[in-house]
Amino acid sequence: MASSKGPASPAVRVAEMEKMSVEQLKAVKEQTDLEVNLLQDSLNNIRTATTRLDLASAALHDLSLRPQGKKMLVPLTASLYVPGTLDDSEKVLVDIGTGYFVEKTMVEGKDYCERKIHLLKSNYDQLLELASKKKTVADEAGAVLQAKLKQLAPQT
Repeated sequence: MASSKGPASPAVRVAEMEKMSVEQLKAVKEQTDLEVNLLQDSLNNIRTATTRLDLASAALHDLSLRPQGKKMLVPLTASLYVPGTLDDSEKVLVDIGTGYFVEKTMVEGKDYCERKIHLLKSNYDQLLELASKKKTVADEAGAVLQAKLKQLAPQT
């Protein structure tokens, strides 16, 4: 298919699809629909991660404004909090993934969040463009498939 050589124009893709059998078109449509669904799941995961990092960045800002010795609730899990006292608001533990935490200064922690948010937004934009292209291919395959099925219907 032309997509292995680089992005093909829609007219070239449709012309190639018109040469395919009904079974091949069904396979192309199913495959691209599956890819679109997987990309949508990835986009949702990126949105969720970006929201969590935005919340973490806001929490870091809020924490930096609190005085030393301030009583507060410390989250151990999403639903379990324990009472604690703020010892040093200039040092934070940053979750870098898979259960690993790194001690950083407040500024480094905020910078980490901002860099990750920027990376996720960049990945989101790239995936969104790819999902849009895949959706176009799936729609084109569906349209060509419908046309072929209409041509075959009077013959049978």
